[in-house]
Amino acid sequence: MACFYESNAQYGRSYGRDREYRRRQIREFQNFKPSLDVSIGYGFPNLDKYLLADFYNYYQGSTTRSGPVIASIDYRFTPRMAIGVMVNYGKVSRPYYNYYTGEQDFTGSITNAAVLLNFTRYMGMSQKIMPYTRTAIGINTGESKYLAADGSKAADTDEGSSLAYQVGLGVQFNATKHGGFFVEAGYGKYIVAGGLKMRF
Repeated sequence: MACFYESNAQYGRSYGRDREYRRRQIREFQNFKPSLDVSIGYGFPNLDKYLLADFYNYYQGSTTRSGPVIASIDYRFTPRMAIGVMVNYGKVSRPYYNYYTGEQDFTGSITNAAVLLNFTRYMGMSQKIMPYTRTAIGINTGESKYLAADGSKAADTDEGSSLAYQVGLGVQFNATKHGGFFVEAGYGKYIVAGGLKMRF
């Protein structure tokens, strides 16, 4: 008569993995020191073009962009979490053409500075290559202008602030214990970005 037998070896292996993971976490916290991280970089493309207004009987030409230049100061208070402030600055402009004549009637531009509260979560155990996620939310404080060729105002617009946000997935490469560089992909203010990061 055959007897059913269930081995407990799988549970032993699982317990061993959990114990080793906890040991790594303990070592990670024991070796951790809070730090102030400063980063500066450049994003592409500048998605502030979506803040430019649409006008009835006009179509838009190609957008000219600069920036955004990205700077942030973050306090890393645990091995896996940091909170701080991110500032983006850039400019976009594009021509507006009359539907009926096909001629350019005016140009719209926005010079925008956005201030965002920044949350960063680090993943993985390596101190050299550190994947992370970013969630940032804040306000746009840009100035928009719609000017005709002679410099006169072509349209009145609302200069109030608007919601700014950025979500992203990136990797930080630490060349030394005092800093390195980062690359990131996301959406909100830009799609891809890269730059330098310093730790104090």
